[in-house]
Amino acid sequence: MLHVRNAAGLAIKNTLTARDATRQQDYATRWLNLDVNTRSKIKQDALTSLGASGGKLGTVAAQVVAAIAGVELPQNQWMEVIEILLGFVNSNADAGNTPLRVATLQAIGFICEGIKPEILTARSNEILTAVIHGARKEEPSVDVQYAAITALLNSLEFVRENFEREGERNYIMQVVCEATQNPDSRVQVGAFECLVKIMTLYYEKMSFYMERALFGLTVMGMKHSEDTIALQAIEFWSTVCEIEAELAWELSEANEYGEVPENESKFFAKVALPEIVPVLLQLLTRQEEDADEEEWNVSMAAGTCLGLLATAVADTIVPAVIPFIEANIRAQDWHFREAAVMAFGSILDGPDPAVLTPLVNQALPILIDMMADPMVNVKDTVSWTLGRICDLLVSTIKPDVHLHPLISACVNGLGDNPRIATNCCWALINLADQMAYEDGSPTSPNPLTPFYEGIIKALLHSTETATNEGNFRTAAYQAITSYVSHTTPESIPVVQNTTVAIVERMEHLIQVQNQILGVDDRNNWNDLQSNFCSVLISSVRALEKGIQPLADRIMTALIQLIQAAGRTSTVLEDAFLVVGSLSQALEQGFAPYMSTFLPYLAPALKAHEDSQLCTIAVGVIGDLSRALGDQSTQYAGPFMTVLLENLQSEVLNRNVKIPILSCFGDIALAIGAAFEPYLGTTMGVLRQAGTVQPNPLDADLVDYVAQLREGILEAYTGIVAGLKSTEKVTLLLPHVPHILELIQRSLADTERTDAVHKASIGLIGDLADTFSEGQIKQLLLAEWISNELRQKQRAAPETRKTIRWARDAVKRATA
Repeated sequence: MLHVRNAAGLAIKNTLTARDATRQQDYATRWLNLDVNTRSKIKQDALTSLGASGGKLGTVAAQVVAAIAGVELPQNQWMEVIEILLGFVNSNADAGNTPLRVATLQAIGFICEGIKPEILTARSNEILTAVIHGARKEEPSVDVQYAAITALLNSLEFVRENFEREGERNYIMQVVCEATQNPDSRVQVGAFECLVKIMTLYYEKMSFYMERALFGLTVMGMKHSEDTIALQAIEFWSTVCEIEAELAWELSEANEYGEVPENESKFFAKVALPEIVPVLLQLLTRQEEDADEEEWNVSMAAGTCLGLLATAVADTIVPAVIPFIEANIRAQDWHFREAAVMAFGSILDGPDPAVLTPLVNQALPILIDMMADPMVNVKDTVSWTLGRICDLLVSTIKPDVHLHPLISACVNGLGDNPRIATNCCWALINLADQMAYEDGSPTSPNPLTPFYEGIIKALLHSTETATNEGNFRTAAYQAITSYVSHTTPESIPVVQNTTVAIVERMEHLIQVQNQILGVDDRNNWNDLQSNFCSVLISSVRALEKGIQPLADRIMTALIQLIQAAGRTSTVLEDAFLVVGSLSQALEQGFAPYMSTFLPYLAPALKAHEDSQLCTIAVGVIGDLSRALGDQSTQYAGPFMTVLLENLQSEVLNRNVKIPILSCFGDIALAIGAAFEPYLGTTMGVLRQAGTVQPNPLDADLVDYVAQLREGILEAYTGIVAGLKSTEKVTLLLPHVPHILELIQRSLADTERTDAVHKASIGLIGDLADTFSEGQIKQLLLAEWISNELRQKQRAAPETRKTIRWARDAVKRATA
């Protein structure tokens, strides 16, 4: 019978809980609509089942109780449940009561985990008392201790008031610290998990406990022979480092603006450095030769913690780690060789590059040689470290000394196992991205130019593989894309040849699509086509008008690809993105392809249920309008119709409506005076959209409104620029007050983004420049405009330039 009761409990729980918020709301409504007697009977049975001994029924009953509470407590119903549960826990019955106390503590933990803290704040004292009582070292049942420490972990967020009171805080910390020494490893792990969360929530209250207990307990915990305990103790220090790195960033931000930061660092990591670094370095040597990279282990955690420590303590980490690296980089035992390389790679982000440069110069030749190490694990970490150097410290790579051997090592690594090959691709990508802009501008001679042909050939060769194990093939195509993106005039022939090779692969794959047999084949086909599209987008941008000789062939392949892709939206999206970039390159030369392409664009614009595809299709309209200029006038009517229909759709995701608004600006800019028939409707839509106000308590809505305003401002900017030099410019005059109203509202918003700030100021300047004969003089003399156009110290550098330009334009228009 027990398994039947278990199954029944799980079935009830599953009718009450769902990950999806909308479905959860539906489930909650359905439950609350049940008659009171039915609900009461289920609640009573669930509470009774908490005391069931044997099997998992108590835990299932706890889940059911928590699921019902999760629905009813926010509605101010079943408020007595907490009192009932606390009565069960505090009951001092004999040992036979243990299953009931365990399941009840589990129920309390589940309720705390799933409900907003403010709903339970009123009972926080009693909940905390019951939970702490069960977690004490004096508690005879280890199962009760474990259930209590887990419940404590879930209730830490809403006991903030208790943490404010020193006496209560001391007692909570004492019980948790004692639990880290419990003979049962489950309780120990739970206690360390509590310490991690306490540090996250109450960092500023931890100085006293760090000095008295936590330093010692966590260092001992990291050395523990049981991995589950060691992992949580390492996580404690990773959390400390993350918090302190964030506080260091906040301090530098505050200093920049002459302000005082809200929170100050206690520098726990810096103080503990001498104790924790040796332990972390030792743990790095606890690798397993055939470890599953998906499975988190102690040596991985130690490497991550060391990296976070470097960001938290900066230069201080270097002298603490270098002796270990020097002593072990050539060790006979591969565990120590690999640990030395991992230590070196982990400390490259945080310390001043000037401190690291001599060390990297010294280490690079050794690391490059180690790409031939007999141990795969060592080569894997070496290739990752080389990738980090290429990403973070590219200036340390001396082109005449290091570049040739470094590239040779990475290219040879492409033929190694997939993990090493993927790291080599990442290193090559970083090299391309960083070297192209090493001095801050893309104009200087690129030291990679002589190697372009060899690198791209090797990458193309390495992608001739049937599988994408370890995501290697995708990484190789990303590397090709990167090199094509940063091409120099000398490398244009290489890009042309690469483009032809990719188009040939695309054509071949389209021809063999009838041979696709199963889901794996189809996924493989889709992945490859997406990779080809990524390379083509970069090629088109690099070659610009030089893509013309291949344009017919590319468009033919893309149309076939769109037909073959069917409803596979990712491939469709990628194909549309290539079309958009091709139109930008060819400009009015794209006109011959419009009649063939438009029938495939229309369904994507109407695919309201697929917001990503629809967004990209809207973007393509913008690309086509900008490319064709006044030649797009013939398409403006259908484009505007479908865009306005999309705005009225109830199904379409609201985020798609933002690019639609800015697309109006693209069309207006392209067709100028011919936009007149659509002006009234468009201005009405933009004005209405501009009235949406953010709710400061809803972070998603605040973000949405910022993006919405940016889209509206872009639309207005395009419309103003499109009509500016035409005889229809006066049609804008009635709309100027509404435009300025939105600008004023956007600039007054304390949460405004840099993009909204810059667009608002730019639009003021555009209006002044458009009506420079004094037509809107009185509007431009408003005090808020002169206030906004005074030099703002906190404006982004680009915005400051825009402010200066707008100020001059307003001066001229109000003279």
